[in-house]
Amino acid sequence: MNILDKIIVDKKREVILKKSIIPVSQLEASVFFGKKTISLSTNLKNSNSGIIAEHKRRSPSKAEINYGFTVEEVVKGYENAGACGISVLTDGKYFGGSLDDLLLARASVNIPILRKEFVVDEYQILEAKAHGADLILLIAAVLTRDEIKSLSEFAKALGLEVLLEVHNQEELEKSIMPTLDMIGVNNRNLKTFEVSLDFSKQLAAQIPNDFVKVSESGISSIEAINELKPYGYKGFLIGENFMKTANAGEAAKEFISQL
Repeated sequence: MNILDKIIVDKKREVILKKSIIPVSQLEASVFFGKKTISLSTNLKNSNSGIIAEHKRRSPSKAEINYGFTVEEVVKGYENAGACGISVLTDGKYFGGSLDDLLLARASVNIPILRKEFVVDEYQILEAKAHGADLILLIAAVLTRDEIKSLSEFAKALGLEVLLEVHNQEELEKSIMPTLDMIGVNNRNLKTFEVSLDFSKQLAAQIPNDFVKVSESGISSIEAINELKPYGYKGFLIGENFMKTANAGEAAKEFISQL
């Protein structure tokens, strides 16, 4: 069983437990539930940098990245740096995140926030909305076409945007549908954790222009972004590169100003 399979098994258990404690009615009573969301896809289309900066404490490939910042410090730093949006990891076991991180991020900034999570159930989409997210991530590697369709339709009905993540041609072909806003190509093979920008380059031409193209993972230099822009990419998700520094916001500011 690879790491992704393990995460999904744990996630399905976690969702069952959460559903038994917090009813949907409680999520729907959140102050954020009726709030109008902010569009990341629009921000990316109108931006010169396209940076989506990530709050991430650790990952399965790097045990610890940074526990030294508060969520507020990181996300305010990203907003001041000029990021188009912020990705907040909410998985606890593997990434050290939580829904509280999402809530604190929402209370701190006025730019789009992505709930970065392994979504396997509509309940998690309700959680995302209730905790102030503007968009969700769906990972094609762990979902069937029917699941992608029903989950993306559910998210859109709540006013959330959808970023769909793919790793290869097969995942892309099964996933293309009108309920997606952005298609992200993950440069990290989730089974081996090996990283290569070739994933983004190879799939670029296959992604219809109706979707905003996002390149994710393994982007650590201005050169990498300049290399990917001619392929039509408008968004670039960067996490580790900023979080591993002494000041994530400053690192993002310097990076974006160089762009």
